[in-house]
Amino acid sequence: MFEKVNGKVVKVNVGMAGGVVARNGAMLFYTGDVSFAPHQIPGAQGMGGMGGLMGLAGRAMAGEHERTMLAQGNGEVHYGLAGLEVHVVQMQPGAALRVEASRLLANTAGLQSSVVSVMSSGGGGGGGGGLMGALRGAASGALTGQGMFTTQLSGQGAAVLLAHGGFLELQVGGPNPIVVDPQAFVAAYGNVQTELKSAMSWRDAVGRGAGEAMQLHCVGQGVVYVQASEEKL
Repeated sequence: MFEKVNGKVVKVNVGMAGGVVARNGAMLFYTGDVSFAPHQIPGAQGMGGMGGLMGLAGRAMAGEHERTMLAQGNGEVHYGLAGLEVHVVQMQPGAALRVEASRLLANTAGLQSSVVSVMSSGGGGGGGGGLMGALRGAASGALTGQGMFTTQLSGQGAAVLLAHGGFLELQVGGPNPIVVDPQAFVAAYGNVQTELKSAMSWRDAVGRGAGEAMQLHCVGQGVVYVQASEEKL
């Protein structure tokens, strides 16, 4: 699977991995016989052809994921992006990885992927899925700077995360939730439910800007990855 070359670059044998999906511009160099083709995340165009509010949500969903390329063949590819820190997550069946699209560098092609509303990641309350979850996610995203949608990966394989300033790995599973600044959130792995909550009134939040007005509460069992910065990738 993926192997870290240093803190900012990974390498992978594409043939042994069964293909690799990575962000456009992430490939640094490769050796061997490797081909690249555009790749579409399932669900990213799900509602784009509809009108009204459904079309709005669909177009937003289509626009808030990163363009990706599928690498196939036999050879070794090195990946990195903008000098950002990388972290490899080894996926296991039964666990889900929910990651901000801008903070996912690459993943093995055999993983099941979809795009879900940030308000309903992991089934947590506070907004629900579908159209209403999407629209509530848009409002929360405007306050937090977080995207409206999150990429969800499941199955057996591996994924590579990106962070600005390095990673913090927080264990979720105690009696109290882990509360994260949404702008520092990178990903959640395992059986982790996330819910965006307001720390103040809507009027106060709008008047003071994003800041800590919105908080991401994480409960369940698993790991939450946080970057040591609030900078958007």
